[in-house]
Amino acid sequence: MVRVIFACVHNAGRSQMAAAFFNRFANRQKAEAISAGTEPSLRIHPEVLAAMEEVGIDLSNAKPQKLTDELAAEAQLLVTMGCGDKCPYVPGLRRDDWPLRDPKGQPMEEVRAIRDEIRTRVQALLRQESLTATE
Repeated sequence: MVRVIFACVHNAGRSQMAAAFFNRFANRQKAEAISAGTEPSLRIHPEVLAAMEEVGIDLSNAKPQKLTDELAAEAQLLVTMGCGDKCPYVPGLRRDDWPLRDPKGQPMEEVRAIRDEIRTRVQALLRQESLTATE
């Protein structure tokens, strides 16, 4: 089982969207994703909840969580979300960084654009790693 961690600082936007798309499109027999943050917020950003609801993904029960050594120990890949110096680093874990804008406080048009870019990146990652679910 391949485990991917999508991480950002607050775990309330980009990383939550990425993990949700990954788990929707991945072959769940081969892979799963979780999301975490270095300084988790108390809740998911409301504009992110709304944007994901538009594409049929309900994040209302998702909770931001801290990226811990225990979570990282079970992962093979860490994808950070363009958080610069605040991005987590886990020694020994393969890492990629996606330079994405933070959706917090952005107008819905911008949040949708970020959401759609994340979906495109997740689908490309799944194809690259041969983890896409078969139709």
